[in-house]
Order: sequence, then C-alpha cells, then structure tokens
Amino acid sequence: MEKYLLGLDAGNTVIKAVIFDLKGREVAYAGEEGHSRMPCPGHVERDLGELWANAKRVIRTCLDRAGIAAKDIAAIGCAGHGNGLYALDRDGQPLLGIQSLDTRAIGLVEEWAAEGVGDRTVPIARQRPWPSQTPTLLAWLKRHRPELFQRIGTVFLSKDFVVNRLTGNRVSEVSDMSGAGLLDLAARRYDRTLMAAYGLADSMHMLPPLIESTDIAGHVTEDVATETGLAAGTPVVGGLFDVVASALGSGVSRTGSASIIAGTWSINQVIIDGPDLDGPVFMSSTFDRSRYMAMENSATSAANLEWLVREFFEDEHQEGVSPFDAACALAAAVAPLADDPLYHPYLYGAQQDGHARAGFYGMAGWHTKGHLIRALLEGVAFGHRQHIETIRKAGATFEEAVLSGGGSRSRLWPQIFADVLGVPVTVAVSRETGALGAAIAAGTGVGLFADFTEGATAMVRTDRHYQPNAVLSAHYARRYGLYKDINEAMTPLWRRLSEAQSLAKGVAA
Repeated sequence: MEKYLLGLDAGNTVIKAVIFDLKGREVAYAGEEGHSRMPCPGHVERDLGELWANAKRVIRTCLDRAGIAAKDIAAIGCAGHGNGLYALDRDGQPLLGIQSLDTRAIGLVEEWAAEGVGDRTVPIARQRPWPSQTPTLLAWLKRHRPELFQRIGTVFLSKDFVVNRLTGNRVSEVSDMSGAGLLDLAARRYDRTLMAAYGLADSMHMLPPLIESTDIAGHVTEDVATETGLAAGTPVVGGLFDVVASALGSGVSRTGSASIIAGTWSINQVIIDGPDLDGPVFMSSTFDRSRYMAMENSATSAANLEWLVREFFEDEHQEGVSPFDAACALAAAVAPLADDPLYHPYLYGAQQDGHARAGFYGMAGWHTKGHLIRALLEGVAFGHRQHIETIRKAGATFEEAVLSGGGSRSRLWPQIFADVLGVPVTVAVSRETGALGAAIAAGTGVGLFADFTEGATAMVRTDRHYQPNAVLSAHYARRYGLYKDINEAMTPLWRRLSEAQSLAKGVAA
C-alpha cells in the first residue's frame, strides 16, 4: 500500500495543502487566500476563524483532488510564517492573529534600543528586538491593550494554531520559537531571564510546551476528521518555521548550504553547526538537535512585486498569461543600462528601520513600465545582497545558493539574483517548498526517513541552474553602490516623513 505525506503551509496570505508521495511528487494541491485587516496604520491582523475555515477547506479539496484514501496519509506536517503573534484565550478559543508584516511596535523597539534591551537579549536569544517579533508584540499588547493581554492563555505562531485546531493540543516547536527570539538558543529552551528582558517575566505561563520539529504533536481528532475528510488518528508533527521548511523543501539540508527565499519576506540563510558566528546576524533558528540556520531577513522581497501586480496589472488580461508573468516579460524586454531607475523595496519598512519607505529613484521621461518593473526586481535582489553581506561578514560561507519562494517561479528573476550575488543559483522542481519541507518533517517524525537530509535527498529534485554573467555582475555592483548611497541619504528623510504623518494624524483627530 503506497503511503503519502500531507504538507500544510500557513503563510501571511495563503494557506496551502499539498499531498506528496515519498519521492516528493505532488499528488494534489489546494490553496486559499485569506484577508488581512489593517485597523490602524502599521497594524496587520487576520481573523483566526477564517484561517481555520480556509485550512479545513484546502485539506478537503486536496484530498478530493488526490483521489486517495485518507488512511494512506502517513503523517501531516505544517509550516507557517514566523513571528507575528497568534493567541488563544484562557479557554483555548481563538483570540488574536497579528501577522509578521505588522509594525505597530516601532516606538517600543526604539525605546528598548535606547535602554539597551537588545544587549540583554542577544547573549541568550542571539537576536535583538524588532517590531514584528513575537515577544515585542506581546510586550506592546501588555502596555497598550492590557485588557486583551489579560485574556491571553497561549502564545503561538501561525502554524501552531493550525496544529492546535487539528489535534486539540497546545504545543510549539523549537525552530519557530527560536526564530521568534523566545528561546535560550544554545540550551534550546525557554528562559525566564530572557522573558524578563522583554518585560514579560510574568508571562511564562503563556508559552506552550516545547517539542522538536519532528516530534508528534498530536493526532487528528474525530471532529476534524469529519470536517476535513482526514482519517482520525493521523499523526501530526510539531512542524517548522516556514523559512526552514522552504530550505529543506528546496534541498538545503547540509552544513554550509545556503537558501534564499524571495517571498513575502527576504530570507537569506546558511546552515551552521553551532549557535554562534564571528559577528551578529538578524536571527538564528535551531535546525535540528545539533545545527542552526543563521538568517538575515526583512519584509522586503516579492511582496513588492505582488503589490505592483495587484495595483497596476490585475486589470490587464492576456489570455493564458498571469499578471505576474506579464510583468516579468516587460522587465525581460528591457536591456540593462547604467541610467536605469533604482528601487528601494521598503513597502513594509526596512529590517532595522520601520520608518523606511519604498521608492523609485532616477526616473526619466524615456523610461517605461518595463524599466520600473526591472528596477523593482533588481532592488529586491539588492536587498537580499545586503543581507547576505552581513551573513558573510559574520563568518558564514557558501559558494552557491538555492532560490525558492514566489520569486523563483520567474525565468528572469533567478538570473538577476545570480548576477547581483555573483554565485550560481539553483531552483528546485517543487514550487511548494514550504509544504514539501513540512512533509519531510512529517515523514521523519514517523520513521519513513532517518533524518532531514535523507528526507530531502528522497523528495527534492532540481529544475534549473543559473550561472552569474560577469559583465552584468559588474554592472550590478555599480548600481548596488548607488542603491546604498541613496538609502543612506534617505534615512533621515524617512524619519521626518513619519513624524509629519504622525503630526497630521494628531491634527485630524
């Protein structure tokens, strides 16, 4: 009897269900887009009832499309976007979902920076506070929404909420909780001193029991089986921080391997053997019981293209061509020149500057829509390069990278990445690398694979390779210098703009 694995991927926008066979072939797929709420500037939230309804729907649809018996699914794994804050109340009911694009806590982060809070968190979590970080948001709620804070029973990440709904159990796992800055990274456990640094020493009870990514978190309940078509009792593993899952699902599983994800977030990560490097990086997440992902991340990647397509291309229909492909085709038709426009990909702020804003620079009357799209694609790649330079400066090394996320679907963008970064870039066959990584974790958890590397070797196949073009690499090196110079010049202006907007809101009130 053939066995299958179900991978779920709960991102900031879409939740997906993918059934794989044990060779990594996609048997069936279903996805559904959710809705974000923005009740105030900088607040990005979602309705947890909608998230769970969408999850149930995609699971049932995926099963129907697969045409297999539910009992043949050996295990379920779930990946989900890191950070943000997903909370149950004290009765275990959905209370609040804050997404990782939220920037409401900018002021608190600036206050903490002045007070040296990061100097206390870095030795423990290897991470400084930042606006969308889970403990930062929890501390913001404690200060600004105390009545809501008092109702919180359990603090989760997005995939933990889905696992909870599937099994009825409240647990989280080490990759997500370490990525959220909530663990003593070396010891791989919660730490009261760390929580005290965030002003949350009285909130330890909100953190759920901690398990390994491949540990069994629980089993599908009878009620959920009825609602989804799954078989009751199917094992559900703890799951993975989606960036770690995407790395696994694209074949990155060995020490020294590099994964770049061009998704909603710019994710740049290298597997290392211990929790420490020679210098600081944005965050590190436990990868397995002995290895870690060193990461440099920010919300500055393919979300920029999603915005541009949504606002300017959805009404332009070409039969058989997606708006995304139409936009990239216009960019591909433009020959790169020295006077092309530049773009800063800061629609949702920069990593260490929530005041930063996106912008095109150097536009002229002869520039077309294709020039602007190409500038955006290049600007996103420049943002990735800036992060990768930080990782290399900290001591992590790599000679090639695997690109995944929505940006990897383009035929043009991976070549731009190879030219901007100056290293060969590979793209895996599966587009659903997050769900595939979650499935690999599920298979490992029930003993179908000995470890992550064996699972990745069995289930991941390579699709395309891109070699850097020396001429274009030199061209992009010059443009990258301009990109950084403009960034430096704009930094004080972004802050002044943010202050002016705050003043305008006060006048309007």
